[in-house]
Order: sequence, then structure tokens, then C-alpha cells
Amino acid sequence: MSSQIAVVAGRRRWSADQKLSILREAFGSDGSIGATCKRHAIGSGQLYTWRRRALAGDLDGLKRTAPPSFAEVDMSVSTAAMMGTGQIGIELPSGVRLTVDAAVDAGALARVMSVLAR
Repeated sequence: MSSQIAVVAGRRRWSADQKLSILREAFGSDGSIGATCKRHAIGSGQLYTWRRRALAGDLDGLKRTAPPSFAEVDMSVSTAAMMGTGQIGIELPSGVRLTVDAAVDAGALARVMSVLAR
């Protein structure tokens, strides 16, 4: 009785380009998931994980943070504010106008403005 045992040592590393190529091969118009898995000696679970990550834009495993978004804000000081009422008028490009007291919490104001700027 003869038996063979294959030993795989270590983990293989695939570049994002290699993963995309394998995904195109498997999910292309003439693709075969089973044949692709056999040809590259990977499991179908790995293939579907790569596919999910590719669709999410995270194929290389590096988490991408969303770029910060900024809203153009014109700030003006009304005559009443210059007279000591302590109010600040803010007009967003969307036409929304805010009037806040000079003692407003800056963090709270930033949260409100981020929602209004969407």
C-alpha cells in the first residue's frame, strides 16, 4: 500500500494584482471556480473572501479610511454681534443659516455642521 502526503510549509502571499487576475479567471465569462481553485491550489472560501474584499475596495487587506470632507463656510459677524450680543451667524453654501451663541461648544457645533453639510 502506497500513500502520498503533501506538506505545505508557510503561508503563501498573493499580491493584489495576482488576486485580481485569479478572480477574473474564476468569475469571468468562461470562468470556472472549481478549475481555478485547483489550478492555483486555493480553496473556494479564499476565492470568495477575495471577491468580497475586492467588491468592498479592500483587496490588499489594508483598511482605507475615508478622506476627510470639508464644507465651504462663509462666516460673517452681524452688527448685533459687534454690539456685544455674542451671537455668531453662519451661512452654509446650501443656504442653511445658523445663529449660535459665542459660548457654543465647538465640538457640538462641528457635529451639527457636518450633518448639515451633507
